[in-house]
Amino acid sequence: MPLYHQSNLRRGRISETGRIYLITTTTYDRTPFFTDWRIGRLVVHIMMQEHLEDRVRSVAWVVMPDHLHWLLELKEANLSAVIRRVRSVSAKQVNAALGHRGCVWQKCFHDRAVRREEDLRAIARYVITNPIRAGIVDRIGDYPLWDAMWL
Repeated sequence: MPLYHQSNLRRGRISETGRIYLITTTTYDRTPFFTDWRIGRLVVHIMMQEHLEDRVRSVAWVVMPDHLHWLLELKEANLSAVIRRVRSVSAKQVNAALGHRGCVWQKCFHDRAVRREEDLRAIARYVITNPIRAGIVDRIGDYPLWDAMWL
């Protein structure tokens, strides 16, 4: 990602308790680290740790081969700190599992605060159907790296 985009992603970022955010973060150079679902589950485990420690409430998520979409409600935590922790811990685990050294995630991430009037279920459906739109599977039930709170 060019540097001018990275600085724009940081500008104006806030962490509002109780706000729902749609997070997108990509792997370094869009490397498909998560084509093996077992490697993707390492990321999921770290995300769920944030949920269990009550920093976030996971609404929906999908781990794609080269990126992650996470719809979450922010609790008493800092959004950047949550994402930094998930990416840092998961990068160490992914590198160890793959015998890899180096970056796993791009430096920046994209966040979008969801407006109160937006249809949360429609956004969640958009998130979890990403593997279908990408042509990876025909049915979401055939993809192992997703979840939504309504299921």
